[in-house]
Amino acid sequence: MELPQVQFDVLRFLSEAGRPVAIGDIAAALHSDQSPVMAAAIVLQEAGLVQVEESAYEEFRLGPEGEQYVNQPLPERVIMGVLTQLGGRAAITDIPLHSTLNAGQVGQTLRWLAQRGWARKEGGELVLTATAEAAAAGPPQQPDEKVIQALAGGRVATRAELESEGLPVAAALELLSKRKGFLAIKERTARTAAATEKGRDLIAQGVKSRRRVTQLTPELLTDGAWRSVELQPYDVTLAAKKLYPGKEHAFQRTLDRVRRVFLEMGFEEIFSPWVESSFWDFDALFQPQDHPARDMQDTFYVARPDRCRLPDEKLIERIRRTHEDGGDTGSTGWQYRWSRDLAMRPVLRTHTTAATMRALARHAAGRPGKYFTIGPVFRRETADFKHLPVFHQVDGIIVDKHASLATLIGTLSAFYAKMGFPKVKVTPSFFPYTEPSAEVHLYMEARGEWVEMGGSGLFRPEVTLPVGITDRVLAWGLGLERLAMMIHNLSSIGELYFATMPWLREEALSRA
Repeated sequence: MELPQVQFDVLRFLSEAGRPVAIGDIAAALHSDQSPVMAAAIVLQEAGLVQVEESAYEEFRLGPEGEQYVNQPLPERVIMGVLTQLGGRAAITDIPLHSTLNAGQVGQTLRWLAQRGWARKEGGELVLTATAEAAAAGPPQQPDEKVIQALAGGRVATRAELESEGLPVAAALELLSKRKGFLAIKERTARTAAATEKGRDLIAQGVKSRRRVTQLTPELLTDGAWRSVELQPYDVTLAAKKLYPGKEHAFQRTLDRVRRVFLEMGFEEIFSPWVESSFWDFDALFQPQDHPARDMQDTFYVARPDRCRLPDEKLIERIRRTHEDGGDTGSTGWQYRWSRDLAMRPVLRTHTTAATMRALARHAAGRPGKYFTIGPVFRRETADFKHLPVFHQVDGIIVDKHASLATLIGTLSAFYAKMGFPKVKVTPSFFPYTEPSAEVHLYMEARGEWVEMGGSGLFRPEVTLPVGITDRVLAWGLGLERLAMMIHNLSSIGELYFATMPWLREEALSRA
């Protein structure tokens, strides 16, 4: 009987060892990698020659927060020292004055003082307890402090190793697991192999090895040795080292996918500057100059330059008349005196609709057209789990005298279906420069709920006629961060922008 070389080497080594040996130790002894050794052990186990055992264990190391307290005391020890210095009692507000802790850190540490029994809260004061006197004397005696010191210097240790050193691991875990970033725990699997009686008998009977190669070389063909070797089959199911090649950020891939879908649907991409004039950002969209959205608390105005160039005078005059009395649009306008100075004020664009207005002004009247733009917009939003002052939109318009709401709904439904969301609904709404207007909603299967994605509608005559367009114009503005969060199943916008390296590495390049 013959065995492939690796299997022969593993079986002989285990027979000579006479005991279970870790796979890593076998690989080291045979000067081989663990993958072929493990593969050989599995094949030998299936033949009844080797027994492979697996056991799970935990591996501990300090997290970034825990590392800070290797060479400095925990906050509760700092507070205990301050209280001792001040005679055993002090106002909570006085503690930051006598330590390196700020008020927030002091407030967060009160629970740990109480849990350890080192201090009690009496009104606005902290009072030391008798237990604190014993804790203050000598080196740290608390379980978590002992484990922090044991894992200093980047040490990685198992539970068994720490317990063999007499450390109270269970008690330490109870404390450290409640403090974010103090301890990193990884689940590991240990594998050992041992020769069975059948395997040892086979070695004793003089089983031979058969050389196994991964490819035919010129030397094997020249001397005829290829007749006595075995070609190694590839097992694609074996565990292997993960490789993380460079790839684009998940949100950038979403933006590129949105761009590709609109191009596939026959749209032309357009662009506009991030710093935009109030004329294109507001006035051309028939937004009155005293509208609340144009206040400083809602819009980022640019100090330098403090003026923007405006387009040709004929267009400016038509926009002015539309604002003041409706001009030739059939509207009554806003009935106020329009200001050129306000229209020249530069802003960080509040929507990408400014780009579509520029395109509409350039569009040749009387012919159909489809345009879209993607980019960042800026608003004075309060940052929370779904809002940031900078976010991205995709704006689009369709110019066509035969366009209708059905065209709009069909276009947006086709776009979202290509993005992986076939369930789309629109509901009546109000937006200043479209009539009729509709909100667009997607159904999120993972949460079983409808999510609002943006607004759409038909541009009002006060928007289209001043720029020389008499055909109907369908328009929409859709948020892209929310779409990316749905695609990647994220619950907070922070997970998208402040993504961790493990998530960036593991997140799939595409989804079915």
